[in-house]
Amino acid sequence: MELSSCFHCGDPCDTSTVLHDDKSFCCQGCKTVYEIFSENDLTCYYDLQSNPGTTPNDIQGKYDFLAQQNIIDKLVEFDDGKSQIVTLFIPQIHCSSCIWILENLNKLNPNISSPQVDFGKKTVRLQYNSATYSLKEVVILLSSIGYEPYISLEDFSTGKSHVNRSLIYKLGIAGFAFGNVMFLSFPEYFEVNEFWLEQYKPFFRWLMFAFSLPVVFYASSDYFISAYKGLRAKALNIDVPIALGIIVLFLRSTIDIMFDFGSGFFDSLTGLLFFLLLGKFFQQKTYSFLSFERDYKSYFPIAITKITKDGKEQPVQVYDIKEGDRLLIRNEELIPVDGILIKGNAKIDYSFVTGESEAIRKTSGDKLFAGGKQTSGSIEMEALKSVEQSYLTQLWGNDVFNKSKEDGFTTLTNVISKRFTIVVLSIAFISTSFWLFYDSSKALNVFTSVLIIACPCAIALAAPFTLGNMLRIFGKHKFYLKNATVIEQMAAINTVIFDKTGTITSNKQSTATYEGASLSTSEELLLKNTLRGSNHPLSRTLYALLDENDIITLDEFEEHLGQGIEGVHQEDRIKIGSANFVGKTNETALLNTAVHISSNNTYKGKYTFYNSYRKGLAQLFNTLKKQYDLAILSGDNEGELENLKKLLPVRTKMLFNQKPDHKLEYIKFHQSEGAKVMMIGDGLNDAGALAQSNVGIALSENVNVFSPACDAILDADKFNNLGDFLGLSKSAIKIVNWSFMLSLFYNVIGVYFAVTGQLAPVIAAILMPLSSISVVVFTTIATNWVSRKLK
Repeated sequence: MELSSCFHCGDPCDTSTVLHDDKSFCCQGCKTVYEIFSENDLTCYYDLQSNPGTTPNDIQGKYDFLAQQNIIDKLVEFDDGKSQIVTLFIPQIHCSSCIWILENLNKLNPNISSPQVDFGKKTVRLQYNSATYSLKEVVILLSSIGYEPYISLEDFSTGKSHVNRSLIYKLGIAGFAFGNVMFLSFPEYFEVNEFWLEQYKPFFRWLMFAFSLPVVFYASSDYFISAYKGLRAKALNIDVPIALGIIVLFLRSTIDIMFDFGSGFFDSLTGLLFFLLLGKFFQQKTYSFLSFERDYKSYFPIAITKITKDGKEQPVQVYDIKEGDRLLIRNEELIPVDGILIKGNAKIDYSFVTGESEAIRKTSGDKLFAGGKQTSGSIEMEALKSVEQSYLTQLWGNDVFNKSKEDGFTTLTNVISKRFTIVVLSIAFISTSFWLFYDSSKALNVFTSVLIIACPCAIALAAPFTLGNMLRIFGKHKFYLKNATVIEQMAAINTVIFDKTGTITSNKQSTATYEGASLSTSEELLLKNTLRGSNHPLSRTLYALLDENDIITLDEFEEHLGQGIEGVHQEDRIKIGSANFVGKTNETALLNTAVHISSNNTYKGKYTFYNSYRKGLAQLFNTLKKQYDLAILSGDNEGELENLKKLLPVRTKMLFNQKPDHKLEYIKFHQSEGAKVMMIGDGLNDAGALAQSNVGIALSENVNVFSPACDAILDADKFNNLGDFLGLSKSAIKIVNWSFMLSLFYNVIGVYFAVTGQLAPVIAAILMPLSSISVVVFTTIATNWVSRKLK
């Protein structure tokens, strides 16, 4: 695309000066850089780094305070010396075009990566290379492209919400203008022929024109900006027909009074904007009142081990962590809160936060950030602050770890929204053409009414609010889903697979007996501390059963997935796991689960476990068998086969001696046969199977199961409600479909009355937000109704 002059300074552009490997060029007059996003689209921004002082409003100096380290520490969420992550409040976010621009900041500057926009909160969360780029430069870049962040350290410290009063100001101006224009229009309405009214009629009409100016050029500015950005991004958003309707009404009314054709439609115009803004205001209040995020993120069932003042270990929920608490982080556990490393060999994987899986070694006294995963045994740390649930949930839903699952309703909504505007514009022009020949007095009303009443907002809100409210209800009953897409996937499930140990069995009531050579005091100490670093259900159970011992820091710790664990302290090495893993090759098959032990390559003995199955297990399986194929995949031997046959339905498939990769392949095979698989296991040891399944659920029982592999976390106390949750997911899909029908009904009826000339633009402006609000209220009431029996 040829550019004759610079958008910023108006000087001729020299496109021969090419920068950034043939993807951008620079205006030599004002040093504005043009980035080429596509063949026919050029987007400009200011090259602030190489040309300081060229930006409008002198924003360079405005953000000098962002160079101070103590302020940076308050604002950034993560800082490992190479990367920093920050969430900024952007009041200017208001449409899909804003989302597109902000989520493509990495194209403007390669130092920025992973920008994610939260449209509801008007925030953008981004990661940048702190070695070559600073927070100040990030903020200046955002300001230069029209998205200046709102930064208030008071808000960061007190947690106050940001209030954008722009809508209230615009609503007030539109209301004031509407009231005055209506008052000035009364003589026209009642056709009063008083002399002085006739004499001053032109003055009154031009006064109405004056009142309409701030409405058109200020109160309606968001619609014009959104429409412009949508067209610039080659997307017809819903603000395009609204902006077009406002322009047509204003121009037609101005022409009427200029040539004395009549009083125009300034009353309809100002009334239209007033009711559109009033509707938007009530929509925001409704969405805020019905917000599901607060309840959903409040009580995440992630347990962590707290070390009390007397040295005892106590499992607590992460939301009970307070500043100064001493925490035990086991191998493969997530660090739930920022803290200081006290003891242990820390090797932290921050891929949860940054997307890069390179582990970083830390020493005592170093700062640890929430979201890191310990990968080398157990460590102890001191919490620097309490847990932010929303931050953990944000990490869990990081796009880096999202499975490639298609969100059907999102796709459907996008398709509808994309084509809806074209359909609306076509209907508006066709119906207006008809009325111009049949009754030209109604043509303008028909045109604007069609543009206003036909809005896909209700359709776009149906799925998010239905599934979002269901997320809140599930969360209230201790079933936590990564995102709304999981509900869609759950509704399509036809096969349910369970892990055995720690899933259908309860760790709390298990017992174990030891058989073999006695362990020395040093061996018992090493055994206890090696078990302390593992999160495997059998390790946790055995650790709880053994006598208390002193806490020592292991020199080495390694967990072999599906085999066992080993620890080294000074000259001693211990192995705990399967018979083959510890070197016992002639072990005969047992009827119970067993864990074998060797010390310094000498076999010592085994602990035999006696499982206790979860209460209500048989009832749950009998409920699920009516609609689903059931299977149990266990890494244990067949010792429990007879007991399981007595508990479970006849058709339940049971496979034993399954390694983690065997479970994954089993699920993959069934998926190739057309099955939609749900896997229930523990978030750490069954990570591969959980990730491969269509829906992976990690069961939480005093254990940190926070893992990118799982789609949901279920509190062990609610295990029996699994059938109810599956049923509710199907009900949620039905509610979404009914919501689509309701919103379609609104649009069809509204367009009918608009096309037939029976609907005034002002009435259309009142009905448009009401349709959206009614759909939101319907979905909320319906989801609460279908879930009323959930215990």
